[in-house]
Amino acid sequence: MNKIILIGNLTKDPEASSTQSGVNFTRFTIAVNRPFTNAAGEREADYFDIIAWRQLAERCAKYLFKGSKVGINGSVQRRQYEDRDGIKRTTFDVVADEVEFLTPKSNNGQPHGNSAVGDMQPVYDDDLPF
Repeated sequence: MNKIILIGNLTKDPEASSTQSGVNFTRFTIAVNRPFTNAAGEREADYFDIIAWRQLAERCAKYLFKGSKVGINGSVQRRQYEDRDGIKRTTFDVVADEVEFLTPKSNNGQPHGNSAVGDMQPVYDDDLPF
């Protein structure tokens, strides 16, 4: 079974492109914080290269930007290529099956950037149904 679930933030704006046959794809990288700190008390992150295809790629290219928080559900794919110097390299990509946009939107429908609260309204205990 090859499944991976990640939640992280984009490290830069996504890069949209298409294959020679016209299939759209979008690449982006997310940083996923580790749940612990290192010996110096600093939180470290792991970086994952993500690729989305077809309509999902179009939505990612349109709505995501550097700093966006996303949830990714996908699989890991090994890719080999030859670099400019002719050296064979191996890398691992996460092929996204689902991308959940976790950054809140503002009142005009545009993403807030790094806002954690956005346009949410406070909820008081008396308003809760339980």
